Amino acid sequence: MKKTFIVANWKSNKTEYEAKNWLDGLKIKDLLLMNKEIIVCPSFTALPILKSLIISHKSNIKLGAQNISPFDEGAYTGEVNAKQVKEFADYVIIGHSERRKNFSESKEMINLKIEQAFKNGLIPILCISDLKQIHDSKFITHNSSVIVAYEPIFAIGTGTPDTPENADQMAINIKNILGQIPVLYGGSVIPANISAFSEMPNIDGVLIGGASLDAKEFYAIIQNA
Repeated sequence: MKKTFIVANWKSNKTEYEAKNWLDGLKIKDLLLMNKEIIVCPSFTALPILKSLIISHKSNIKLGAQNISPFDEGAYTGEVNAKQVKEFADYVIIGHSERRKNFSESKEMINLKIEQAFKNGLIPILCISDLKQIHDSKFITHNSSVIVAYEPIFAIGTGTPDTPENADQMAINIKNILGQIPVLYGGSVIPANISAFSEMPNIDGVLIGGASLDAKEFYAIIQNA
């Protein structure tokens, strides 16, 4: 039985108080995780409180960051580096389309972040919308502990997901390049369609945006996956 990754990307949402309420609403003690790896990626400000609560609840939920600095620690005002993130998280999202578009992240910048993740023991979750972004990345030479999330631009936040069949074929194409690494699908995933994606033989989980903000909806996604 394959391992299914369910990743919540909260984007720029939730205060520390709201993050606590979300975790309480998730009823984590009732979750039947079995072969499911749940990864919550909040803003940096919510990582400390979530880590504390996850430890106190003795939960198996993992934490990820949504971004890291492309640089080491040092004189980089406003940046949060990978060494700092590693205190709280095991994963980090890199190359999300919103960062490529809104913050003009280049392939060079993304590759620096990938290197920082590997250097500090973080598992990168590289977001791509096409195969060229795989060839542009340093995953080609460091593919032993990575995750790729296929997120077609037309499906992100639109309510119009790709078809499970197309997403599965993209997963095959990615694995043909990088080997048998986990490949996730992201883009308008909701409780009603999660099983259609998770049942595809080459899709190893999902990256969820808007639907992850509501604890009950995210709980339903976990149960239906």
